[in-house]
Amino acid sequence: MTRVYGTGLFDFRRHRVAEYPVAEKVETKPGATLPSTITLSDIQRDRLTKIAEANWLTAGDPDRPKNPFDPELVKKIYETELLVKEGHKPVPLQRVMILEVSQYLENYLWPNFDQETATFEHVMSMILMVNEKFRENVTAWECFYDRKEIFKGFLEKVLRLKEGRELCIAEKTNYLVFMINTFQSLEDEVVSMTVLRLASLKSWYCLSYGRFQTELCLNPSLIKKWKRMVRKEPLKEGNSYPSANLEVTFLRNLFEEFLEILDSQVFPQRQLAGDNEVIDTVNLESVDDACVLYCERFTEFLIDLLSQLPTRRYLRPLVADVAVVAKCHLSALYRHEKGKLFAQLVDLLQFYEKFEINDHTGTQLTDHEVLESHYSHLQSFQLLAFKRIEKLRELALTNIGSIHKRADLSKKLSVLSPEELRDMVCCKLKLVSQEDPWSERVDFLIEVMVSFFEKQQSQKDAINSLPLYPNELIMWDESVVPSINYTGEGCLALPKLNLQFLTLHDYLLRNFNLFRLESTYEIREDIQEAVPHLLAHINSEGETAFRGWSRMAVPIKEFKITEVKQPNIGEVKPSSVTAEVTFSISSYRAQIRSEWNSLKEHDVLFLLSIRPSFEPLSAEEEVKASVPQRLGLQFVRGCEIIEVRDEEGTLMNDFTGRIKRDEWKPPKGELRTITVALDTAQYYMDVNNIAENGAEDVYGAFNILMRRKPKENNFKAILDSIRDLMNEYCIVPKWLENIFLGYGDPSAAQWTNMPDLLETVDFKDTFLDADHLIESFSDYEVSFVNPDATESLKPKPPFRIKLPRTLKANSGALPGNIVSTTDKMNDRNGLDAGHLKEKLVVETYTPPDPGPYPQDQPKQNSVRFTPTQVGAIISGIQPGLTMVVGPPGTGKTDTAVQILNVLYHNCPSQRTLIITHSNQALNDLFEKIMQRDVPARYLLRLGQGEQELATDLDFSRQGRVNAMLVRRLELLSEVERLARSLQLPEDVGYTCETAGYFWLIHVYSRWEQFLAACAQNKDKPSFVQDRFPFKEFFSDTPHQLFSGESFEKDLRAATGCFRHLKTMFQELEECRAFELLKSTADRANYLMTKQAKIVAMTCTHAALKRKDFLQLGFKYDNLLMEESAQILEIETFIPMLLQRQEDGHARLKRCILIGDHHQLPPVVKNMAFQKYSHMDQSLFTRFVRLGIPYIELNAQGRARPSIAKLYNWRYRDLGDLPSVKEEAIYYRANAGFSYDYQLVDVPDYLGKGETTPSPWFYQNEGEAEYVVSVYIYMRLLGYPANKISILTTYNGQKLLIRDVVSRRCVPYDFIGPPSKITTVDKFQGQQNDFILLSLVRTRFVGHLRDVRRLVVAMSRARLGLYVFCRRSLFEQCYELQPTFQLLLKRPDRLALNLNEISSYTERHVEDTGPIHLVSGIDEMSSIIQELYQAQMLKHQYEQNNLHFSHAAPSLDTNEVNHEHQNSDGLAEENEPLENNTEDVPMSDGHVTEDAPPESKPEDADMVDGDASTPNGAASTLDS
Repeated sequence: MTRVYGTGLFDFRRHRVAEYPVAEKVETKPGATLPSTITLSDIQRDRLTKIAEANWLTAGDPDRPKNPFDPELVKKIYETELLVKEGHKPVPLQRVMILEVSQYLENYLWPNFDQETATFEHVMSMILMVNEKFRENVTAWECFYDRKEIFKGFLEKVLRLKEGRELCIAEKTNYLVFMINTFQSLEDEVVSMTVLRLASLKSWYCLSYGRFQTELCLNPSLIKKWKRMVRKEPLKEGNSYPSANLEVTFLRNLFEEFLEILDSQVFPQRQLAGDNEVIDTVNLESVDDACVLYCERFTEFLIDLLSQLPTRRYLRPLVADVAVVAKCHLSALYRHEKGKLFAQLVDLLQFYEKFEINDHTGTQLTDHEVLESHYSHLQSFQLLAFKRIEKLRELALTNIGSIHKRADLSKKLSVLSPEELRDMVCCKLKLVSQEDPWSERVDFLIEVMVSFFEKQQSQKDAINSLPLYPNELIMWDESVVPSINYTGEGCLALPKLNLQFLTLHDYLLRNFNLFRLESTYEIREDIQEAVPHLLAHINSEGETAFRGWSRMAVPIKEFKITEVKQPNIGEVKPSSVTAEVTFSISSYRAQIRSEWNSLKEHDVLFLLSIRPSFEPLSAEEEVKASVPQRLGLQFVRGCEIIEVRDEEGTLMNDFTGRIKRDEWKPPKGELRTITVALDTAQYYMDVNNIAENGAEDVYGAFNILMRRKPKENNFKAILDSIRDLMNEYCIVPKWLENIFLGYGDPSAAQWTNMPDLLETVDFKDTFLDADHLIESFSDYEVSFVNPDATESLKPKPPFRIKLPRTLKANSGALPGNIVSTTDKMNDRNGLDAGHLKEKLVVETYTPPDPGPYPQDQPKQNSVRFTPTQVGAIISGIQPGLTMVVGPPGTGKTDTAVQILNVLYHNCPSQRTLIITHSNQALNDLFEKIMQRDVPARYLLRLGQGEQELATDLDFSRQGRVNAMLVRRLELLSEVERLARSLQLPEDVGYTCETAGYFWLIHVYSRWEQFLAACAQNKDKPSFVQDRFPFKEFFSDTPHQLFSGESFEKDLRAATGCFRHLKTMFQELEECRAFELLKSTADRANYLMTKQAKIVAMTCTHAALKRKDFLQLGFKYDNLLMEESAQILEIETFIPMLLQRQEDGHARLKRCILIGDHHQLPPVVKNMAFQKYSHMDQSLFTRFVRLGIPYIELNAQGRARPSIAKLYNWRYRDLGDLPSVKEEAIYYRANAGFSYDYQLVDVPDYLGKGETTPSPWFYQNEGEAEYVVSVYIYMRLLGYPANKISILTTYNGQKLLIRDVVSRRCVPYDFIGPPSKITTVDKFQGQQNDFILLSLVRTRFVGHLRDVRRLVVAMSRARLGLYVFCRRSLFEQCYELQPTFQLLLKRPDRLALNLNEISSYTERHVEDTGPIHLVSGIDEMSSIIQELYQAQMLKHQYEQNNLHFSHAAPSLDTNEVNHEHQNSDGLAEENEPLENNTEDVPMSDGHVTEDAPPESKPEDADMVDGDASTPNGAASTLDS
């Protein structure tokens, strides 16, 4: 079998957690001491590390004296270590990494920076360090904040760095990368103030005079602005512009530098014979790769500037004036094979230059406006040609349709002489300057003309003609879908998701392209994994045959296209293309057969054409060959299932209702025929290619059908949804649009700035008592009044509050860059401001009697919300955008549920949509809503996860329909009982309709008569008891209804009874639709679109089913999104648009986003999309970066306060709830351990630290053995296994720990596996009492440098956290300092209390007791062995006592184990240990990376053989 890189059993790359890889093979500079495989000891021996220790390194020994700052040292380091004089890379990556890790910038360059005296080398070194931080994706500007004015000076110095100095090509590239990074950081105030002026109106001083005039004519509003600017800065005599001004010269100089490099330095041997000579790119062998990289980076820089409005507005005329795109198109590099990426970037630049937007107003141009503009340009040109240019008379008189294509226009212009052409382009049309040296070239002038006048394909048409499925050409194009080893050193032809977007169309387009390419990458990985197992070869007949088999791919027996429908009007591609595929499942075993048999409508499959080479590739050929060549892969096409039939032609898996349930039969035979819909756009392109170029018939060559895992295969529906949005006149609510695109006032959508506020809010059960309310509004003087406006002396909830529009309080939302200082302010102003407090009037009222039965009583909230949570609830129930940041353990789910509860009661007619990222979070939210006073009939849960809801009721559509039908029968029988009690015929309870008439005629009329009589007999205490008309019906109440002693009390009870009846008939009215609608589908759709008030689903389900929601007329007023910092930007956006617009207006009134941007972002598998395109940036995080105010919950109730300190520095002012200080479980120590948290330094084990058995698959055997030893120690003490989780930062280590656990723990019942063994990323959103954490790395810190991962890792434990890592590596990482400084205040060897031999202790958490420091893994093993033997002796002693006292029969070994476990309290809470294996899929040494996800019960098969008995346990426990 041909070994294919990136596939097969042992390739672990696919599901690794993304991070920047460190190249194992390092190009070392002459004189450098760095070996090719770099380890921590190598770094410590390296001369740079020695210099760092002597001059700036603080880790290890901070008190050691350091040498004074020496500018010559900076110069020497720069020239010998950082400056690249030859080669294509702009920086020596390994040297930069060593310096950056040693905090060269933070501890040496920045503290000693002075704007006046800083040398060129000093500034350039700082630029390289900042660039490296961006490449590593860690915060770059944070260390500069301590001296903001000097930071501004540094940026000014950078902007003037090139003045009077010539930089080498590597320095120019690094400088350009720094500028790209600054323009990507416009949320930083200092950065944006400094760099935005480079793209201001002043830059127009360097426009050619003709272009300048044209631009001012097109935008008359700028004339006044220009005049004002000139008056402020008068020109010196003889100068046309203030030449010393940075704003004027900066971009112009960059353009000139780029064009010079592009024209004369990319091909060093190129000699131009004449200006008009066309270069033969094939003969240009020698290419300067460093110059190519510079050109690519410059194009990226221009794309970035043109794709955000603040920089685009004044820059686009400059780009057009210099004709950058035309010059790039004509450059030799554009057509050279090494310029492929450059050419793609130039095309992207051209797209943004011509983008359909009004640059000055920011409004998107419609297709009609674009067409009108195009026609008016051409008509003006024709008029000019008719009047002034005799030779173009024919062009002037021809119809527009015959000249707006490139070829036609070029041909018509060819009649002009070079001088005439130049005169027309430069003088008459003023498209380029006469002084431009390129204006002598005819091909350049024609290119400028054609690109200006040719008709552009509309963006809408372009997107509609794009195939949704990837093909083989795009799949292996490295510049568009990069492989896993993207290091961030180069750029890519990809759009970026940053802060701002030009228009909604631009936003959707970028997301569409990235989502499409990310799914392409995943499909590519699946193909590379499935195909090699088929063992394709050429048989004796010269045809492709397959020796092997693959779970996900099957050979095709027959493929035929059955129907190609005519195109729709105005289109050229067919309206649909249908095909049939036949294959056999005979070679599969039962489980895999069932997987193929479960294929259903709308599933996506891939058709592959495999044709391997006749002779196996030689080793040399294999190295050079591309992946498709090695696989023998010719074509890849996607398709969507329409229907599946078995061998007899019977329909399988039909969900449309064509086959009735009782007619269903199991599938017959082994042949399956699937009818599929092919992509019509791709089919049209293929057929055209066959007709025009004589290409091979793709559709006659397919021989493999491939499927994918259902959960990973929903990309097409999401792409369809995005494309549909692009074709609609898509509008988000007006109040959200500008903020959404990243412009305007960040607080414009705050509730205090919105119209239609709820002036008085009924808070229901939000406040537990009056004191709770007073605490929540500490900035106000609260006065309680009764409904009649008299003062309330003993106020009790519920409360109604009239909210002031400018609500003060520490619960107010603050922009992301402002630190809360409320507590300090309150402390300072508490005394003198007391008398100035505003008054807040709170109305207390007695709620009406809900009814006489227990089920009538409303469910009450028991959570004592903090003032900040109350602020979030107030903001959430008001219209507008509410953003709530919920740090770990701060009760964001409780807050969300209370918002829903209060919203339901204050706006009962409105409907709310709940969206979460995971089914688990949705179910948690739903289960809590069930405990609030929201009727179950108004709740609906859509999607696949409703089965996992831990409730007795079924909240799926089908479950709710069934519940309504059952409820209808219950209510109708109650109506019959009521009729009997009133001596009326029982047939009134026959249907909901007859019950409705009964209510009006008999029930409501009797109540009205009773009320009228009561009004006249208020003085008779027993009147209600005697005359209540429904007394017999309510005779079965658990308590006596009426006392006959108080008229008021009895009337209140009677009103409660009537409320019960009213609710009953109201429910029946709601059931009536289910009586009229007969089909299950109609009933379910009615429930979703009309009945349900709170509808919940995951973001994926929303994207998949958007089309269905629109068709059904789904409507909602409020959107609440949990986990919104974990959801991809586009998957957050789609749920806002699941309903049709009403008269051009969006119905959405509230958008509540709850998340935590300090924890991990959405998962993006491809590194390039994650790091280069920022695809992992959620909408929530972008809003925070834009400075949109958010409310940050500030009291955690999960972890011990000491553990919370490890991560609470990341938040504004995160404190603790009283419960974590007062409850015994939090102040008692962890038995057997001296400390509740500790960092344990793990040295090399058996001479090794971290290892990488395959790329990016990191393992550390020492840490794995140590962690498992500590786990065994805890189990022997009696800690329950389900209270312990083992986490790590890499998948490789996760699998290694599972191996060690399966070897050392699983065979012994009294130890068993822990609750979970998983990665930090997978454990986000979960928690456990005790966490053992392995950080794995010993060379470079790796992706833990992302502080968000650190926050997640530190915040999972409630009571105990033990971190196993290499101290010397992690203690010097700048980003992790606040956490590791705390960890390192304690010993870095594991501190045990060996006097405690059970899991219970009365010792206080701050009392360490006698400390025993464990020297390492070997000593830990001996401690376990001693503890085990002590436990066994104790166990045998108890067994003997038991034997002599009861004369019990002897137990076999397994029974002994269980007895041992129970008698010694090793499994607390009497939980069987078998349950603890639930989430831990174990592996042997040959596990593939496709190990099943952690949360499935079937993953419990961890042990292959029989479990050993404890007799030999001691030897294995410490092995």
